[in-house]
Amino acid sequence: MKQLPKLASIVALGAVLGPFAFAADPAGPAATPAPGRTTSVPLAPDAPASYVVQKGDTLWGIAAKYLTQPWYWPEVWYLNPEVQNPHRIYPGDTLRLVYDANGQPQVRVERGPEGARVERGESVRLEPQMRSTPLDQAITPIPYEIVAAFMSKPSVVAAEDAKKLPYIVAFGDRRVVGGSGDVAYVRGLEGVDPGNRFNLVHVGDALKDPEDGTFLGFQGVYTGSGRLDRAAGPGKDDFAKLTLTESARETLMGDRVVRDRLDVPLDFIPHAPSQGVSGQVIAIVAGTSVIGQYQVVVFNRGKKHGLEPGHVLAVWQQGERAKDRGPGGAGAQNQFTEPFTPNVRLPSERAGTVMVFKTYERMGFGLVMNAENVMHVGDTIRSP
Repeated sequence: MKQLPKLASIVALGAVLGPFAFAADPAGPAATPAPGRTTSVPLAPDAPASYVVQKGDTLWGIAAKYLTQPWYWPEVWYLNPEVQNPHRIYPGDTLRLVYDANGQPQVRVERGPEGARVERGESVRLEPQMRSTPLDQAITPIPYEIVAAFMSKPSVVAAEDAKKLPYIVAFGDRRVVGGSGDVAYVRGLEGVDPGNRFNLVHVGDALKDPEDGTFLGFQGVYTGSGRLDRAAGPGKDDFAKLTLTESARETLMGDRVVRDRLDVPLDFIPHAPSQGVSGQVIAIVAGTSVIGQYQVVVFNRGKKHGLEPGHVLAVWQQGERAKDRGPGGAGAQNQFTEPFTPNVRLPSERAGTVMVFKTYERMGFGLVMNAENVMHVGDTIRSP
C-alpha cells in the first residue's frame, strides 16, 4: 500500500471532504481481499464497490458506509497522484474500493465533470443556499447548515468570544430595551458594509467547568436580528447604527451582535485523537434535557487538552445508583435494614458519537453523529 501521509497532514490536506451522498454504482459488490490476506481496518461487511458523489450527504455518512468506525477514514483514503486536489471531493466524483497487495483496503477517487471543472479553474454555479460555504463546491464532513445556524445564533458563548463580540451600547429615543423597528448603537462594528444582517444574543448565566469551577463562557439566548445602517468610524466614540428587524424577546444594552451567516471552516476529516481524552458534556444547545442526533453539545475539553476540529469522541452515559440488597433482592430488606443497604454505581453505557467542529482553550463544541442511547449533561466524553 502506498505510504499515507501522517494524520496531521491528512487532516490539513483532506479537510474538505464534506456533505456528499453516494448512489450505488452498478459495478456490483466490493472487491474482496486477496486469498490469505486480512485487513486491519474495520471495513463494513457490506462496503460498496463504488459510489457516485451526490449533493446533500456528508463525509461522515460516506465513511460509515465503508467502515464500521468512520473515524478510520484516513486509513483507507488513497491520495491519487493523478488527481490535482485529492483532498477535495465533488458531486459527480466516483469513489472506488480496491485492495492493495497486502489485502489492505483503499478508497480511490475518479473525478467527475464538476470536480474536473473546478480543478481547471472554471467557475461552477453554486446553489443559492450554499453561497456562504467556505469549501466552495466541495463536500463537507458534517452538515454545514446545522453548524452555521448554531454559530450565528449561539446558545453558548465562549469566554473568548464574549470579550471580542460587538455589543449594544444604547438604543435610540432613550429606550432601555429594544424591539422590532428600534435603533441600536453598537460598539465594535468597524469596517462592515451597511446592509449586512446580524443576530442579537443575550448573555445569560455563567458556564463553569464542573471539575474545577473555571469560568468557560455564558449561556446565550437569541433575542432578535437587525440590519446594519451605518458602520462605526475610526473615532473612539463613533458607533455603528443597527435597526432591529425581528424580535424574539426584549433586547438589552450589552447584548452581543453576531453575523447571521458565518463561514465556518469545516476543513477537516473525522479522526480519533492522538492522545487519550476524557471530559464531560456541560451544555446542550437549545436547552433540551436529552441529546439526539445532529444536536450540538458543549464539553469541558479544548485546545489545552489536545482537541481539534475533526476529532471523534465517544459519549458514555453515567451509570445510575442502585441499592445492592443482596441475593434476596427487595424481599431481603425491611424498613429497619434498608437505611444500611449499600449504594452501588451501575456500569456506564456507550450513548453515542460526537465530532468536534470548534475548539477554544478549555471548551469545545461537537455535533452528535449518532445516538445509541439517551445522552444528558454530565455524561462522559472519551476517545473512541
